[in-house]
Amino acid sequence: MERVAAGRLAVGCVAAALGLTVLLALLGPSAFQPRLAGTGWVPFFVDAGLPGWTAIGLAAAVVVFGTAGVLLGLYGAPSLRVLRWLGIGAVVVLAFLPPIGSSDHLNYAAYGRLLNLGHDPYSVTPDRIPGDPVLGAVEEWAATPSVYGPVTTGVQALASFIGGDSVRLTVFVMALVNAAAFLAIAWMLGSRGVVLWTANPLVVFHLVAGMHADTLAIAFVVAALVTRFKGVFLGLGVAAKVTVGVVALGVAWELRKNLGRLALVAGTALAVCGVAYWLAGPNSFDQVLNASKSISWATPWKLVQYGLQEIFGSGAYRVWIQIGSIILFAALAALLLRALAPLDAARVAVAFSVAWLFSTPYALPWYDGLAFALLALIPRSWLDYAMVARISLLSFAYLPARQFDQPAGSEWLVDVVRAQVVPWLLLGVVVFLLVRLPRGSAVRPPSVPSPESRSPSR
Repeated sequence: MERVAAGRLAVGCVAAALGLTVLLALLGPSAFQPRLAGTGWVPFFVDAGLPGWTAIGLAAAVVVFGTAGVLLGLYGAPSLRVLRWLGIGAVVVLAFLPPIGSSDHLNYAAYGRLLNLGHDPYSVTPDRIPGDPVLGAVEEWAATPSVYGPVTTGVQALASFIGGDSVRLTVFVMALVNAAAFLAIAWMLGSRGVVLWTANPLVVFHLVAGMHADTLAIAFVVAALVTRFKGVFLGLGVAAKVTVGVVALGVAWELRKNLGRLALVAGTALAVCGVAYWLAGPNSFDQVLNASKSISWATPWKLVQYGLQEIFGSGAYRVWIQIGSIILFAALAALLLRALAPLDAARVAVAFSVAWLFSTPYALPWYDGLAFALLALIPRSWLDYAMVARISLLSFAYLPARQFDQPAGSEWLVDVVRAQVVPWLLLGVVVFLLVRLPRGSAVRPPSVPSPESRSPSR
């Protein structure tokens, strides 16, 4: 009865979080939502003039209810049918509402626009072409070329071709593609994916309501794990976002005893990815390399950087931190591989993906979507809870990720929460992993499944 009660409470918390997410998007431009210029009735919104602190409060409530809903869903016995339809319903509705949380979708529209205007988005920045209605809408990243893979840029260009001069219509087309990719992942994951993906309010908040490009890349690599077309989907995934390539290690493990099949899959993936990057041109890797040297404020590596500056004086110490992150990645990957045994493709992919997320110096909350999708492919474990803690903390750190239109007196959200509190708490989670992983298996046998979860995972 205790697990049943927890499950019912989980459904209530998930419904509240998803409902608040829809409400925040529906209420129009705010600290969480840049105004979309251009003609068209979609994405639809009510220009309610939402005050900045009210928007931040609604988003904080989404994180609180969402975290509680996922934790209770993992512990209890919720109705998977109800959760599934809550998630699907929220995704469909959010596809018709403006994106919230950051202004990244304005960058997406601009890069697609640049390509349609005959420019290379990997070398030409939006601010180089004044007066354009789409390029001029970019906020924080107007002087930054595209960091996205050629497949993602191709989708952005298609949306820009359809949307023309309208930011609003361009964003709507991208939102439809994004929602379709999210629902395709939900279909491939099966029953475990209901709590971890489809009806996970934290994932929905960042990847659907936030409309981040990670969704498309995740869809490709999940397809690589669960279908026969592994090489094609791996190539497309890496060509959408290069960091999802860690999943290829899981595929390689699965095919390690069939060298002919392994060579075919690897060759196909390299061919697909190579052609995509060849078409994109030589500048397509520039920003990927630059991003690999960046250190985001909410990661523990920022604390390391501060410490090095205190000891040795001013400096970025990027090389030192890169070396440290590689060492941590190797240590976590080795420990996770041991804890997740017996290994298969999905468990190896989980091990390397989770190790990368916890070791990389540059991380944002929507990056965690990859781990939640992959975790849904393996049995339940305490790693589920570690990832919920991580995405919850990062979500609080980026309330919101946008810099423009923030209310007066909100600087402490960046200076204190993002730059000080969250890095220390995330460091605690990393230490927990390093201490807990050597003690034995991370995966425990699942509880007796409810009737709703007895169908085989797809």
